[in-house]
Amino acid sequence: MTGEIAPGRPGNLTPEQEEKLRRLWQLVFQVCGVAPTENGIAVAPNSTPAPVAASSVDKSPKKGRMSIFSRRGRKESDPVESVVAAPTGRSPTVVLSPPKEGEHDKYGQTQHFYDTLASMTPESIRATIWSMVKHDHPDALLLRFLRARKWEVEKALVMMISTMSWRANDMKVDEDIMTNGDAAAVEAEKNATDPAEKRLGHDFLQQARIGKSFIHGVDKIGRPVCYVRVRLHKQGEQVEKSLERYTVYVIETCRYLLQPPVDTATIVFDMTGFSLANMDYTPVKFMIKCFEANYPESLGAVLVHKAPWVFQGKVIRGWLDPVVANKVHFTNNVKEMEEFIAVKQLPKELEGEEDWEYEFVEPVPGENDKMKDTATRDRLLAAREMLVKEFEDTTLQWIQHPDDEKSAEIKGRRASLVTQLREDYWGLDPYLRARSYYDRTGVLLPGGKINFYPKPAQESEKMVVELTNGVAAVKITPVAAPAVETTPDDVD
Repeated sequence: MTGEIAPGRPGNLTPEQEEKLRRLWQLVFQVCGVAPTENGIAVAPNSTPAPVAASSVDKSPKKGRMSIFSRRGRKESDPVESVVAAPTGRSPTVVLSPPKEGEHDKYGQTQHFYDTLASMTPESIRATIWSMVKHDHPDALLLRFLRARKWEVEKALVMMISTMSWRANDMKVDEDIMTNGDAAAVEAEKNATDPAEKRLGHDFLQQARIGKSFIHGVDKIGRPVCYVRVRLHKQGEQVEKSLERYTVYVIETCRYLLQPPVDTATIVFDMTGFSLANMDYTPVKFMIKCFEANYPESLGAVLVHKAPWVFQGKVIRGWLDPVVANKVHFTNNVKEMEEFIAVKQLPKELEGEEDWEYEFVEPVPGENDKMKDTATRDRLLAAREMLVKEFEDTTLQWIQHPDDEKSAEIKGRRASLVTQLREDYWGLDPYLRARSYYDRTGVLLPGGKINFYPKPAQESEKMVVELTNGVAAVKITPVAAPAVETTPDDVD
């Protein structure tokens, strides 16, 4: 891993890209009802605004009421009234530029955007955005949507808000999937009285226990590698809802293993031993939709290993957005895989040299006890809210002062707050997220440090990703890594 920051990321933006980022923050704040109060602190509305039905949106240009949304810093070509303020106590009135001729909204996100504004309050959209940020740089999240939409700000806004509705309402990513984790699936499998709930827990665990997909190690440029063993999937063995929940769980878990400058992952679809019994387009299409619509700019490379000839053409690439399709590579042997993953870090089942096999570690009794401490959780959440408000306020100032004498000072304050938000999240994490296989095996360590290759103490070679001045570096040292065995007392 070189430590270089890729273009279009925090710390490596052109002036034009930085202006696009300002504009997107401006529109996100307006959708979320964030504005400075009299004392200059950004806050969300205290009262619940009445939602505006999509059909009632007034498409006539209006003058926004929020003083921060002035013309300062805008180009004449930018759409001024794409999002304008609504009367007090209502959701924002939204006017999007008409689509260009020939444009296709593959997943219907524009309508989803309007539906979201009609059904979710500004404060709930804001809360969902910050729950998705987690330990990430807030700018990095917005920049993913901007890059995915080729820096067209309105389209990035539509995609982002549509994603927030998907997370909060369709999948309940943070409220359910990550909060409950596999420990809740164990409980449901053993004790649920509702047959559907019991089946859901069993199906979720079955996928984890056999290792249908898992994250292990990194590729040659430090990206986490997610392996999908296609031969272990049999159509109809798990209910569709469980397939979708497990897919989102693995993707979301992988996000915890990303540290700047690494912000993408590599997926290996191992099709060794593939047969017609494994053919099931539905979960594949769901995964594709996840990455294209809701986790943009998250794929570094996709390796399809030993695919039957029928897949090595338009079958897979034909389903994909051209940008994603260009990241797909077909490999047939270890030499071809070694172009992406060092052979020493490739498991033996893929003809590599690493003597490692996936073996699921069951949840440890008491590992999620901190989640029961709601008083501490609420205290930490309140403290985090103050940090978030301070970041929002500073970002509002950054929007107002793009290139004047205050600019450098404001940018420095934002950078400091980003570091505080990241560190603060890891203190809060054990109270919000159920522990995972990666916590139990010493891959994901307290404080957000990562050991991609934990081994027994007598043969330990430790790879830890550490963050220094906002840049990640991989350090490999011959020191003892923690054993995988944990107890309720030492699990964070």
